[in-house]
Amino acid sequence: MRIVFFGDSITDCDRDRQDPKSLGCGYAKMLADKLRPIYPDTDIDLINKGVSGDEVSDLLKRVDGDVIALEPDVVVMMIGINNTIHQFKNGKILDFETFRSDFRELLTRIKASGCVLIFLEPFLLPAPDKKRMRPVFAKELQIINDIGLEIADEFVAYDEMFNGLCQTRKYTEYSEDGVHPTYEGSMIIADQAIKAIRKHLM
Repeated sequence: MRIVFFGDSITDCDRDRQDPKSLGCGYAKMLADKLRPIYPDTDIDLINKGVSGDEVSDLLKRVDGDVIALEPDVVVMMIGINNTIHQFKNGKILDFETFRSDFRELLTRIKASGCVLIFLEPFLLPAPDKKRMRPVFAKELQIINDIGLEIADEFVAYDEMFNGLCQTRKYTEYSEDGVHPTYEGSMIIADQAIKAIRKHLM
């Protein structure tokens, strides 16, 4: 059983790119630590292919070599937040039609390889400097939801859940900058993702 994690910095999370077994220190590592004891008689190979700063178009460029070539049984992917972030921080305009096309092609190519696709919805928490990004992110998120729910085998929603939790607790408990999860935030991601993955394991 081979599981590949694919995404941006939230997946990457300081993994050692010289070590193919390195899972970083985020949700991928936490998920692996939970999954292996549940299936002690199953040989589970987990590979982290997250790259900090990546957008959907970046994943599309490297999906063949970093994912499909590895012949995974399961792909766990989270992507999308940088498409919004880069518009505000780098002035790179988010073209929604191009985004829609790229996102659909990315998910379609992964599914066409024959694997199970678990898509983890990106999220944006109400940090003061992120609130202005919400209208753009909301439009992007609608595209992600429409296509993700159509193509992925499992779609794990996080944005509404995290923002709901922030109604009663400080957002910094889950993400200090509104984007990158804390230890607790990463644990929540892992706990929800593992439920989706287990539906597809023997």
